[in-house]
Amino acid sequence: MTSCLHTTTDEHRNPLPPSGTRARISAGVVAMLFRRAVAGLPLRVEFPDGTVLGAHADSDPLPRMIIRDPSAFFARLGRHGLIGFGESYTAGEWTAPDPAAVLTVLATDLTRLIPPALQRFRALLPAPPAGEIGTADNARDNIEHHYDLSNELFHTFLDETMTYSSALFDPAEMAAGPARWERLARAQRRKIDVLLDAAGVRAGSRVLEIGTGWGELCVRAAARGATVHSVTLSARQQELARLRVAAAGYADSVRIELRDYREIQGSYDAIVSVEMIEAVGYRHWETYFRCLDRYLAPGGRIALQAITMPHRRMLATRNTYTWIQKYIFPGGFLPSSEAIADTAARHTRLRVRSEFGFGTHYAETLRLWRERFDSRTADIESLGFDGRFRRIWQFYLAYSEAGFRSGYLDVRHIVLDRPEEQS
Repeated sequence: MTSCLHTTTDEHRNPLPPSGTRARISAGVVAMLFRRAVAGLPLRVEFPDGTVLGAHADSDPLPRMIIRDPSAFFARLGRHGLIGFGESYTAGEWTAPDPAAVLTVLATDLTRLIPPALQRFRALLPAPPAGEIGTADNARDNIEHHYDLSNELFHTFLDETMTYSSALFDPAEMAAGPARWERLARAQRRKIDVLLDAAGVRAGSRVLEIGTGWGELCVRAAARGATVHSVTLSARQQELARLRVAAAGYADSVRIELRDYREIQGSYDAIVSVEMIEAVGYRHWETYFRCLDRYLAPGGRIALQAITMPHRRMLATRNTYTWIQKYIFPGGFLPSSEAIADTAARHTRLRVRSEFGFGTHYAETLRLWRERFDSRTADIESLGFDGRFRRIWQFYLAYSEAGFRSGYLDVRHIVLDRPEEQS
């Protein structure tokens, strides 16, 4: 439980609100801008003195944002921007009965919350620490920070497939209403099968998986008669994935290694990678796609599942340090679909063959995870994770869900190949 205890007690991850003259001045400016912005949003923002802000806040049933300590909240927001916003939630200085609903409204109206004049000062915000940039030396530490917390922790809120990425629900089920927990495992397997189909995985295929997770894709590929080489940087994922593969009866056809994507040897008919490119970092995209091109056998295909953001927002934020990077995914950065296509085209023979997005499915996946996480408090506490850790993860899951519900984020299946080799 070393990683868990480090996350919950490390002093630099539990900061006090900023203080001093500079903090008071910036807090005052931010308080004025915040109050002005939320007054026109479909929110009910409640202050301790009884003040209520928001469009139609006194009549409509709106998402509630309850600010318990305005001075600390505005001090953090004024000094640290969106990092401070998340830290203030974790500290209990603001809360919400449904944080995902509040964050969805804020994400939808982000440009109104941060006026264009202030957006120009984004470059003054802290850059990602050098020790978190996704070099070969840093990558393992970055992955261990999140994925090696505890297999048991992830088991508390993931379904039986232990799949930690967006599911792909049946369209008819999505049209009928909110996704249900009992359908999540089937939707995860459906997503994996769609990716394997896109990569052309069949009996006899040599498959490379970059980013093992907990082994479900290995099992489903091996069940088709493929041989699978899967790599991960998480020792705990490797351990459990090997056990799950062996239990399914495919230990002889699946090899799972603790290895960086830059260190792979061999040639593969199909390469599949699910939500791993987000950990690469934009400085290393060229290397990543050159590696994919090198590993792909003639006539082969690559199928990626990638979380993406709009290209202009990606360009504007690629040098800033975010709450997610600081507390959840060190070194992470989301590409745009344009960046993926352009990087592959400029540096390799690979070209995007097809792609489609299903961000609403990720919003539903995250809602199910968040509800499950919130219902398993006693189990999470028994693993040694304290209340502050739970609030960090509650905010993370709600923050992510809001990104997909608002359209700020998308998740896409992107298939690449070498056009000259396709019949």
